[in-house]
Amino acid sequence: MENGGYKESFARKETKYHVPSGTYEKLLDELKAYVKPDVYGDTRIFNIYYDTPDYRLIRKSIEKPIYKEKLRLRTYKVPDAETSAFVEIKKKYEGIVYKRRISLPYGEAKRHLDLGIPFQELERDILDETVSFTDVQIENEINSMMKLYKRLRPGMIISYDRLAFQGIEDPGFRVTFDKNIRWRDRDMDLRSGGYGSLILPEEDRLMEIKIAGSMPIEISHILSRLNIYRTSFSKYGRGYAEKLVNERRGTRKYA
Repeated sequence: MENGGYKESFARKETKYHVPSGTYEKLLDELKAYVKPDVYGDTRIFNIYYDTPDYRLIRKSIEKPIYKEKLRLRTYKVPDAETSAFVEIKKKYEGIVYKRRISLPYGEAKRHLDLGIPFQELERDILDETVSFTDVQIENEINSMMKLYKRLRPGMIISYDRLAFQGIEDPGFRVTFDKNIRWRDRDMDLRSGGYGSLILPEEDRLMEIKIAGSMPIEISHILSRLNIYRTSFSKYGRGYAEKLVNERRGTRKYA
């Protein structure tokens, strides 16, 4: 199901690759026979990851369990209170990523998450055909996660620039390139923008290949020729690791 062009739920494999700046243009040139820019184009993405005070969710994720989950609030520009935002649950089980999300104004979404207020349908007209069973189901999943972890609060902001492509023959095949990936653990409001500390060198990219089935053999050959190999990479995980290093050193530095 989609909302404003963005899918509300899906299941797929996501494979990540660190692409150094010197390899990026060569890779784009090789890929152009197989992919084209998708409808999202070049965007700036802003996320607040919600976690317990002791960072239980990301600590568990770093341990690479069979099952892990995250809760985040996402926008595709610096928001104001009325900007469309997405409350997302992202789960990974045995290598398959499942994402479920609902859309509502940023200010309302942040109030619910910050205060632990369940998402409800009370203000909606029960005859409103735009309110689907899927909307209600996803809201219930988010409410259940908030109840399970009890004291969720903003844990970290992660922002980055994304360039997205889709397969020419298979639109379900997606390739994204993220750069200028930054994190911070203070000023936890996306209305303040995407400043923070860099996770990768500024011109390096994190590439993600997202597909429901197997990797096209042509793409595998391109990656092999350019010596680009898959990596285990979590933006939130990297930010959390840097946070721990800063705390041990007694430093906190943001760009």
